[in-house]
Amino acid sequence: MNKDKQGKYVLWFEDLNSDDTSLVGGKNASLGEMISTLKEKNIRVPDGFATTTKAYRRFLEKNELEDRITEQIKKYQQDKDALHEYGEAIRKLFNEAEMPDDVAESILEAYRELCSRYDSKTVDVAARSSATAEDMPEASFAGQQESFLNVTGEEALIKACKKCFASLFTDRAIAYREEKGFEHMKVALSVGIQKMVRSDLAGSGVLFTLDMDSGFPDVVVINAAWGLGENVVQGTVNPDQYTVYKPFLDREELDPILDKTLGSKEKKMIYAESGEEPTVNVEASEEERLSFVLTDPEIRRLALWSVEIERHYDMPMDIEWAKDGKQDKIFIVQARPETVQSRKTTGTMKTYRLKGRGKMLAEGLSIGQSIASGNVSVIKSAEQIDRFEDGSVLVTTMTDPDWVPVMKRSAAIVTDHGGRTSHAAIVSRELGIPAIVGTENATEKLEHGKEVTVSCAEGDKGYVYAGKLEFEEEDVDLENIPEVKTRIMLNIGAPQAAMRWWKLPNRGVGLARMEYLINNVIKIHPLALTRFDQVHDEKAKERIIELTRGYLDKTEYFIELLARGIGTIAATQHPHKVIVRMSDFKTNEYADLIGGRQFEPEEENPMLGWRGASRYYSEDYHDGFALECQAIHRVREKMGFTNVIIMIPFCRTPAEADKVLEVLEQNGLKRGEKDLEVYVMAEIPSNIMEAEEFAQRFDGFSIGSNDLTQLVLGIGRDAEKLAELFDESSKSVKRMIGMLIESAHKAGSNVGICGEAPSNDPEFAAFLVKAGIDSISLQPDSVLKVTERVAEIEREKT
Repeated sequence: MNKDKQGKYVLWFEDLNSDDTSLVGGKNASLGEMISTLKEKNIRVPDGFATTTKAYRRFLEKNELEDRITEQIKKYQQDKDALHEYGEAIRKLFNEAEMPDDVAESILEAYRELCSRYDSKTVDVAARSSATAEDMPEASFAGQQESFLNVTGEEALIKACKKCFASLFTDRAIAYREEKGFEHMKVALSVGIQKMVRSDLAGSGVLFTLDMDSGFPDVVVINAAWGLGENVVQGTVNPDQYTVYKPFLDREELDPILDKTLGSKEKKMIYAESGEEPTVNVEASEEERLSFVLTDPEIRRLALWSVEIERHYDMPMDIEWAKDGKQDKIFIVQARPETVQSRKTTGTMKTYRLKGRGKMLAEGLSIGQSIASGNVSVIKSAEQIDRFEDGSVLVTTMTDPDWVPVMKRSAAIVTDHGGRTSHAAIVSRELGIPAIVGTENATEKLEHGKEVTVSCAEGDKGYVYAGKLEFEEEDVDLENIPEVKTRIMLNIGAPQAAMRWWKLPNRGVGLARMEYLINNVIKIHPLALTRFDQVHDEKAKERIIELTRGYLDKTEYFIELLARGIGTIAATQHPHKVIVRMSDFKTNEYADLIGGRQFEPEEENPMLGWRGASRYYSEDYHDGFALECQAIHRVREKMGFTNVIIMIPFCRTPAEADKVLEVLEQNGLKRGEKDLEVYVMAEIPSNIMEAEEFAQRFDGFSIGSNDLTQLVLGIGRDAEKLAELFDESSKSVKRMIGMLIESAHKAGSNVGICGEAPSNDPEFAAFLVKAGIDSISLQPDSVLKVTERVAEIEREKT
């Protein structure tokens, strides 16, 4: 550290670097580091300066505050229930004190220079607190000190600096330091004074350079809302969320955006035109609520910057950004280390699974991946905190740093508002408790005192169920899993589930179920989009219009959401194969999609009816299948995931296979072109009896053990009275599987299995290995036990 720096009350950001934390705190040192080292990467950071810890110490000395603060701290340590009383007394000491003349002059001299740089008499600035023990990877917590926005003029700036100094002794900061063992008087505070970005005229938000809940490192997750960024940080709005795949960012020809979720963004914070407060919240317009804050090029640029910042610091980062509505430019306003996932060990993971389901009472974004039960405590404001009972489920509109003490005593947290980067989300991850944010109405729907179960173990959505449900939790050691020759793959439906299980030692996805995305994300029958003018059901039409709002072409809604969902699954496994099964709904299931009933025939036995391959070349569905093909084409060509493989279900004859391959080619998916592989499900006896003919048309087989069993044994999968006879490990089924493996291998084709049998029974997996299967695709929670059994059988074979 430069001795010259130590003697100053004020230092410009461009003169600071990460070695100056003891002088200006973590936030300001980080800003200086970015300005001084990342300008060459064209990363924009607003100009500014920081008061030093010497200025803070001078303030204490001039006003003789140290002994008086120490006295109040000692009183608090003897009577911790009176925290607010003693904290308020300390803050009053600061507010009544005077800024020393020499410190004030240094601050104002720098402010005048900043005004000159921006050609303004009274430039608008943000005054942000930066404590010397804050924002370190081993000691960080959200929002311990205060920030003040839209500070204009010399008098207002000095006042804001005093408020920042005082905020070193907010109740939450005192309690936090006491808990962490920091000596209160050894912590000092610096004020970062930075040119405001006019995001009140555009938007702002927060991003993380990894998935905050699973720790998946190859994505940037961006939250965005209109106006100043405090609403996103505090969780008072449900923001947009964008997920970007980092490894493809430097390939300009590709679209690396995996997901775009539109937030409701009910309000925005802007500059106040009058009154004492410099900012005010106003309602967002309908157009703003229904529009994304950032364009695709802006999302990409922001993600690129974040990767450069992460690379520079060599650690995952938590970054605040803002878009200036006057300049139409994006700026980075803060960057700090991510402090939850980066501290977890990569060799272990904890898994949770509900044993049953109850009535679903509320849903929102899941934070974390665990499950908890407890009685509901509805606390709508800080004044009601006293009614909270330890170990209960905290249900509130939103949280801020003053809620941390009660959050620590909660079994789980549920909020009406907020996104994945909100205060409630960040703190719940830090505490290791499940949270569901952005439910919109949990405070109205959940009844105080009632017992509920909060589940964040079911993907990107979290659910609140009535009653105390049983669940399992397991600590998984990933360090000692044996290596096997047989390719172990996953069965996946939900994209978020693929992120959740990214640490598993599998090699790709053996079954990505397109039906999950169509049923749960898209929700609309594809023909109700391609033939929208033919939809008779007026309620269905209204719902379709609502869901596709913002899309000039309604079919683009289907293609984009399907492509992004598949792309997310492919990203978690890249470069390993991801086998995507084209849609395999039965007619009754298609009919249940929005607008679907008029396009589907009523069949007595849909299981053996118009399903799978027979739909793809039919005049009655060809335009629906074309949308699926366009989504796959986009994933491979535009998004760059050439590890995606197509799989055709329920293909009855080689002649039918020829028709399907022809339709695929007509839709730009020619087998063999650009390394495109096409697999076929082996789930019909004809697939096995004519395996050599199918092998000439497809690159591999994947056994669907459920359908194969029902067709070999003549038992419907849903026939309850015959359930005890439905046995996938029967001699007949095993013999059919053995025949397929032998015939396929003779023809040079691979054989895998994606049915339930090996997931449910490791001994069935043992049979498959002995029979020479090439790959086994499993439910994620059975990967470890089945892999161990596979390793045993492989050792016996050698």
